[in-house]
Amino acid sequence: MIKWWKILSALLILYTLIWGMLGPVPQLDILNETIRNVYYHVPIWFAMLFQMGYSVVYAVKQLSKNDLKTDIISHQAAQTGLFFSLPGLLTGSMWAKFTWGTWWTFQDPKLNGVAIAVLIYLAYFILRSSIDDEQKRARIGAVYNIFAFVMMFVFIMILPRLTDSLHPGNGGNPAFGKYDLDNNMRMIFYPAVIGWVLFSLWILNVKKRLAFLTYANNEI
Repeated sequence: MIKWWKILSALLILYTLIWGMLGPVPQLDILNETIRNVYYHVPIWFAMLFQMGYSVVYAVKQLSKNDLKTDIISHQAAQTGLFFSLPGLLTGSMWAKFTWGTWWTFQDPKLNGVAIAVLIYLAYFILRSSIDDEQKRARIGAVYNIFAFVMMFVFIMILPRLTDSLHPGNGGNPAFGKYDLDNNMRMIFYPAVIGWVLFSLWILNVKKRLAFLTYANNEI
């Protein structure tokens, strides 16, 4: 049975995909029509951050309860978050090409921070795969997961605001909402954030069920 929030997720994403391309947007220098990418790039990153936060919550639960089920949930949420980082990077790179003239620039601390955060989480999966003992893997994985989340937050949310950055809302640049996210765009942007976050929960729900089935079969 499909739950109501799954239907809502599909409807919201469909709405933003269609109306995001057809609705009116502010005509600004440099950005022009590429501002429509804010409906896709930013909400996808919201979904990624949500999943990484979900993962670290269950990492803390694993350390406090020593329950392998919480470790499974934490691991699957981290995988889901990393999955969403890929379209987040892709849409961001496309946006950079049309506004900054390059697919990637190492002069922007937020781009560099994102790349470092992704590598940190890749190391998390490599670390887990190198440990055979379930209890030891769960404990070490949980500790590293907390470390990875803190470092991601520092590299993505804190450092870009302390130094020069090309991203809006960082390094002295005004955020989108301060100068171009008008009421028409808000009617699409906020539903997009809700839709993509719910979609990430849908994916996580499927992954958890498969992971629990695999775990139960291995215990038999």
